[in-house]
Amino acid sequence: MSTNDTFLAVFLGSKTSPKWAAWNALPEAERHKRGQQGMAAWQAWVEKHQAAIVTMGGPLGKTKKVDAGGIAEISNEMGAFTVVRAPSHEAAAKLFDNHPHFAIFPGERVEIMPILPIPGG
Repeated sequence: MSTNDTFLAVFLGSKTSPKWAAWNALPEAERHKRGQQGMAAWQAWVEKHQAAIVTMGGPLGKTKKVDAGGIAEISNEMGAFTVVRAPSHEAAAKLFDNHPHFAIFPGERVEIMPILPIPGG
């Protein structure tokens, strides 16, 4: 995988945010309807940007932290990831403009960062 044109996109959002509270306050039928609309929009995004997607990625589960103190369950804002290829960091970011993650679903943002070569690698 090339490292000068490859970017990691991380989908973020806090489960305690006002957007999530509003989403959870919706009647179940409305949440289901919006969920279906969101998944259709997400699939349309995938189809539109298929040539740029290196790894579709997917949703992320619960997090375990490992450090010198051992292993512990923690919470963070990461919800999913995708790997894309683009000619620049700006071009990679533009792929996610108005993405369903935050335009329809209660996600808050997508953060895009270049995948760099391993130093000395």
